[in-house]
Amino acid sequence: MYITITPQKLGSTFSQSAADYVEYLEKENQNLEIEEMEHFFNQSGEKLSAHEVVREIDANTSKLKKVEPKFYSITVSPSQYELRRLQNHSLDLKTYTREIMKDYAASFNREINGKAISVQDIKYYAKIEHQRTFKGTDVQVRENQPYATRILKCKDEIQKIKRGEISGDVSKLEKMIARLEKEAPHQLNGQRITQGMLKAGNQSHIHIIVSRKDMSNSFSLSPGSKYKSSEVEFNGKLVKRGFDRDAFFNRAEQSFDRLFKYERNFVETYEARKQFIKDPKIYFSVLLGLPANEKAIAFKMLRERGVPMIPAIPVNKAQLALKIFNKLKRGIDTAISSGSIGV
Repeated sequence: MYITITPQKLGSTFSQSAADYVEYLEKENQNLEIEEMEHFFNQSGEKLSAHEVVREIDANTSKLKKVEPKFYSITVSPSQYELRRLQNHSLDLKTYTREIMKDYAASFNREINGKAISVQDIKYYAKIEHQRTFKGTDVQVRENQPYATRILKCKDEIQKIKRGEISGDVSKLEKMIARLEKEAPHQLNGQRITQGMLKAGNQSHIHIIVSRKDMSNSFSLSPGSKYKSSEVEFNGKLVKRGFDRDAFFNRAEQSFDRLFKYERNFVETYEARKQFIKDPKIYFSVLLGLPANEKAIAFKMLRERGVPMIPAIPVNKAQLALKIFNKLKRGIDTAISSGSIGV
């Protein structure tokens, strides 16, 4: 499970409105029949229009300054393993969204009118998407880049030859381009993988736009708060504040496992990925101590995420940790930065 929480982009080049982001989330509905479209929904509503989402989010900004985010975007991306547990991606992910928004509310260390925050206090709208495109940070695009650079150079030379700027053999250059296209290490349906190309397989994921203010437009609920659990004096009273991201990510995993009876491997857990960053030695100790079948699955998952592995695994655990530590760490760091692994 890969979950990100991102504040609204602000600044002179960005709008104060949610309109641009909502328009971006409508991109998959282009050229689709009405019955094929995915619509916005929330905790109790279905088939909500983009216009309604923009109107409601933009109107729920009382007393917020221009430099403060008016909304946050949450992206929830189940892995291929997790998606295989779903019977109906659209319906199941809607159910899951409504559960994790309960987890989201429960992760605030706040009270409203003397009561703990509940999902009924959260103004949000969500949308399911089923497509993803390759990004420049994906390992497939990065490793194909040297070939892309040489192909571009050949095409540039062809244009110069046709304009009479240089002399050369166009046919030879075209054959070179065809050879480079085939030699690129990462292919999809017989074509070199490039940035912007649609990814194959199940790519269903969730986009959630959640208002900074509560449902009553009276209280600010920021998941970006650095105060996990503390109190501050406000108008002579002690007021709880903060949002616990660790609690939210853990609860989101547990909700998925409970809803879909999913048996989560060690390397899939938020706590494990967090442990890798905090103390890699402990991470490897636990990883190598897993039962044989779980360990085999764990290494398979890491390989599929683009984490480099040595061909032969030494029998001695100490030797293994020493030999692959630096290489594996670089691989996981790259995977994290490219969005392959959620932290």
